[in-house]
Amino acid sequence: MASSGVNVLRYSALGLGVVYGFYHQRQIYASDRAAAAQREYEHKQQLIAQAKKAYAAKHKPAVSASSSASQDINSSSFDLESFIAQLDKA
Repeated sequence: MASSGVNVLRYSALGLGVVYGFYHQRQIYASDRAAAAQREYEHKQQLIAQAKKAYAAKHKPAVSASSSASQDINSSSFDLESFIAQLDKA
């Protein structure tokens, strides 16, 4: 039979192992939660950036080649009426 001192040492080691295992598991779980939250935040940032890009593309005024050529005063296809209309819009 083992002496009582050895049994105390065994159960103390067992108790410390259980406490350490609990503490270590909580640390791992906390780091996993933080990593998941970071991934979710980055995903939301990416979605916001895509939405901003789509909004900018949707609301960007269309510039056609014929209108830019007609706005050039030195061009042979200069259109005074469209030039004045563009000035009224601005």
